[in-house]
Amino acid sequence: MSATAVHALWTTAGGVTSAAPGDTFTAPDIEYAQLAPVLIVVGAAVLGILVEAFLPRRTRYTAQVFLTVVALAASFAAVIGLAADGYAKKSAGLAAMGAIAVDGPALFLQGTILLVAVFSVFTFAERRLEPAAHKDAASAARTKPGAWGRVDSFAAQAGSVPGSDSEKAAVKAGFTTTEVFPLLLFSVAGLLVFPAANDLLTLFIALEVFSLPLYLLCAVARRKRLMSQEAAVKYFLLGSFSSAFLLFGIALLYGYAGTVSYAGIASVVDGSVQEIDPALAQTMGNDALLLIGGALILMGLLFKVGAVPFHMWTPDVYQGAPTPVTGFMAAATKVAAFGALLRLLYVVLPGLTWDLRPVMWGVAIVTMVGGAVVAITQTDIKRLLAYSSIAHAGFILAGVIAASPEGVSSVLFYLAVYSFVTVGAFAVVTLVRDAGGEATHLSKWAGLGRRSPLTAAVFAVFLLSFAGIPLTSGFSGKFAVFKAAADGGASGLVVVGVISSAIAAFFYIRVIVLMFFSEPKADGPTVAVPSPLTMTTIAVGVAVTLVLGLAPQYFLDLANTAGVFVR
Repeated sequence: MSATAVHALWTTAGGVTSAAPGDTFTAPDIEYAQLAPVLIVVGAAVLGILVEAFLPRRTRYTAQVFLTVVALAASFAAVIGLAADGYAKKSAGLAAMGAIAVDGPALFLQGTILLVAVFSVFTFAERRLEPAAHKDAASAARTKPGAWGRVDSFAAQAGSVPGSDSEKAAVKAGFTTTEVFPLLLFSVAGLLVFPAANDLLTLFIALEVFSLPLYLLCAVARRKRLMSQEAAVKYFLLGSFSSAFLLFGIALLYGYAGTVSYAGIASVVDGSVQEIDPALAQTMGNDALLLIGGALILMGLLFKVGAVPFHMWTPDVYQGAPTPVTGFMAAATKVAAFGALLRLLYVVLPGLTWDLRPVMWGVAIVTMVGGAVVAITQTDIKRLLAYSSIAHAGFILAGVIAASPEGVSSVLFYLAVYSFVTVGAFAVVTLVRDAGGEATHLSKWAGLGRRSPLTAAVFAVFLLSFAGIPLTSGFSGKFAVFKAAADGGASGLVVVGVISSAIAAFFYIRVIVLMFFSEPKADGPTVAVPSPLTMTTIAVGVAVTLVLGLAPQYFLDLANTAGVFVR
């Protein structure tokens, strides 16, 4: 039916339309090949939901793990293909009507997120760390002491009230919550779009797509379920506030520029705009809207990276969430959020560098110092790593503040380094266990080096990397961001960063001393023997830590090549 006929029918029926009779609808031009990494992950997530609906319970675990790993690997291959094609053509572009940027920083960060997700899936799929669940006393009596069953880190039945009869029945039946795998895929899809978003609405939608699954994943721990649910509620409430601030900032920036696209806002900021919307003539170019709107969006992004004073959720959520979820969230969310922050500051608001610089300086300083100092007082290993991540957010902000191509490349490199060390460290945390599950109190780690030398040595490597000790990837990353900051005129920030690193080294080395130079307790925790999945995650983390510490130049060059934003 033609547009004219439709208009006639609508008019006859008494309807009202603003379209002229001769108007036609033009379908949007979608570059599906350039969106392939995201589409593969979304398609696999939808397929994962169908797996939960139609496959028998006994086959879901294998199907979900296989589907998730294959989808993430295929998506990573698509990212490599796009990067190789862009490198060969010496160009970058936009997709989805300009809503998604397909450039070096986006592809580099997407590749990092996908690799982190693959190794996080291995920790999600680990099923040898919990004691076997028994249906009755007779089967328990027949089981050898110390036997391990097919039980993962997640609640047997997430919808059951903690301690209820339905939960006990689900545990006895050996149920597992395999829905965590499609939830992970949906979160990864949002994380892939977040650093590549090229307009503010896409940014907000991506934020919600990756945040909502994380809120759910934080609440499904098998042990200490009340603490897990409390962590999820805190994360949800504070995350909702940050989303509201970001959305209000988007509204103000739209009033300022008359558009939500990054290029359109940048053209108003630098004064090169060609057209003025008559409906917004009174507000376009209003600096108050620009400064307040930009500040509100920065607040939303700084919440996601865990920068002070928007860090309140970090220690509680890291401690209460299932440890595999904590490792994934600590690494992948920080990568995506810093990618979005870089694009906002370098593409949308480059003209505000001097206006925002004092604010960013203050945030970076209090984040570095606050994270390092408060971490000294922590007695729980997961809370200690949470405050460590806050301090690292401050170190990365030093590279962001550099406002130079070297600053962008140094941040990209640091994010890749930090993500692998983080996933590996939290994978080690899952291995140290007692009767209550994971033994996260620092006193339980005393003498771990004598009880399990290999586990303690691996964790010590990760801690030394966090501390920035030479010959580890942490040193290479810190050196890169501090050098970029110094070259960008932020030498004072570098001095604060070095002092904060020295403070942070104290509590990292304290844990190492506790593990190797303290007597193990007779009733101390045991170190579980994981499956090859978790072993692979830890081994890759150690390998990346050492390789990027001993020979980082190739990867620094790769980050430098990828550090150019499309505008």
